[in-house]
Amino acid sequence: MMVRLAAVLPACLVAISVAVAQPADPLPSWKDGATKSAIVDFVARVTTQGGRDFVPPAERIATFDNDGTLWTEQPFYFQLAFAFDRVKVMAPEHPDWKTRQPFKALLEKDTKALAASGEKGLLPIMAATHAGMTTDAFASSVRDWLATARHPRFNRPYDSLVYQPMLELLAYLRANGFKTFVVSGGGVEFMRPWMERVYGIPPEQVVGSSGVVKFQIGADGKPVLMKEAKVEFIDDGPGKPVGINRFIGRRPIFAFGNSDGDLQMLQWTVAGSGARFAGIVHHTDEVREYAYDRQSKVGKLDKALDAAAAGGWTVVDMKQDWKVVFPDSL
Repeated sequence: MMVRLAAVLPACLVAISVAVAQPADPLPSWKDGATKSAIVDFVARVTTQGGRDFVPPAERIATFDNDGTLWTEQPFYFQLAFAFDRVKVMAPEHPDWKTRQPFKALLEKDTKALAASGEKGLLPIMAATHAGMTTDAFASSVRDWLATARHPRFNRPYDSLVYQPMLELLAYLRANGFKTFVVSGGGVEFMRPWMERVYGIPPEQVVGSSGVVKFQIGADGKPVLMKEAKVEFIDDGPGKPVGINRFIGRRPIFAFGNSDGDLQMLQWTVAGSGARFAGIVHHTDEVREYAYDRQSKVGKLDKALDAAAAGGWTVVDMKQDWKVVFPDSL
């Protein structure tokens, strides 16, 4: 028995040392291949002290679009789903909505009439559900909605329809000294109440479209911030690099998007000096999520897809590159 133990002990020690020497995969939901390697290689290059592409931690800025990049955006943007549900909750206080479009169409579930109203028809809905209240009250309404609302296809809470591979990527970047930001066309006050809990991104690192907010003294004598039905800033398309400059103050070295609305952010990122990474999530999985690109009315990916091919950007094929799409639980 002692002889046998002496014979196998060295092999066991070697196996143990190899297991200890190999770190755990930081991106376990990503399939091995060119896409995953491009991410890992870039991070290794910019974080290797003394390397040609080394970037000091203070300059390791990573920006991510939200809708379609970090969570699902179909069949329509989730903030719009929130607004629709808010109209139904608020309807008893507004009896005139029964005869006033586009509220009438929404309450009667007349999708054709609602669609016919176009973007112009959505403005009064957004104004009615996003203004005339304090910022605290609005944040509370967002949290309440997320706790109860369910996606029409997946029957899951909207904030559970985040992409597990992207959650891993956010954590991986932060573990390597990156500061992660969301830069989205969505409303900043719709996103801030839940992003730290779900993405690990604090409110001050969320850049989005915003409405006018006014300081005033409430009826109880305490100061409040009131949301008004006026647009202050649109953080989409060319507005994204403008928002990055205004609210972050550093050009990112790493950026991820999924649509033409992210094109200018990606262009701005790669235009800087030194090592740069631009990534696009391409929705190709109609079974686990959705498949769409150039012809989609939501999250259209056309010009940005061509720019990615021309510029050698990393394009994530959701169907081929991700082992899983959504987390089992949050």
